[in-house]
Amino acid sequence: MASTADIRNGVVLNMDGQLWAVTDFQHVKPGKGGAFVRTKLKNVVTGKTVDRTFNAGAKIETENVDRQDFQYLYADGDSYVFMDVSDFDQLTVSSVVVGDASNFLLENQNVTIALHNGNPLYVELPASVVLEITYTEPGLQGDRSTGGTKPATVETGYQIQVPLFLEQGTKVKVDTRTGDYLGRVN
Repeated sequence: MASTADIRNGVVLNMDGQLWAVTDFQHVKPGKGGAFVRTKLKNVVTGKTVDRTFNAGAKIETENVDRQDFQYLYADGDSYVFMDVSDFDQLTVSSVVVGDASNFLLENQNVTIALHNGNPLYVELPASVVLEITYTEPGLQGDRSTGGTKPATVETGYQIQVPLFLEQGTKVKVDTRTGDYLGRVN
């Protein structure tokens, strides 16, 4: 058991049998009444975000979550196989746990997997990845780089919006959190 003084960003709490990661916290001491801690919590499994207030000094239950580096090997049906880079053990993770990260996974890519008692909770990708455009409509005559966007399919099969001047075979940098186009890569 810990107290609210131990709340920091990234700490994982066990509330109502579910794991919640602290994404934001603020210690508030009003002029009248007792102090309290205002937190923003994200459910580790579902990704749902809630605001929760704790009285100062209240007891909370923290959980130990290990973040380890893995390398993505291949997809096997509806699961994904990763290799621990430290001891080369393989870990099979279900597609439910991988979630939207599967849109940006390339073979031999390094990722971070959060483990709780040996069970994978979620897959953390780098902030951006470099992907090759495998299909996009050709840009029309008169298109400018400041103009609109068009859909393009990248090598993982995910579809993103790119500027009109980009062509098939171009490598682009993509934000893994939002799926947005960030720029070309030479």
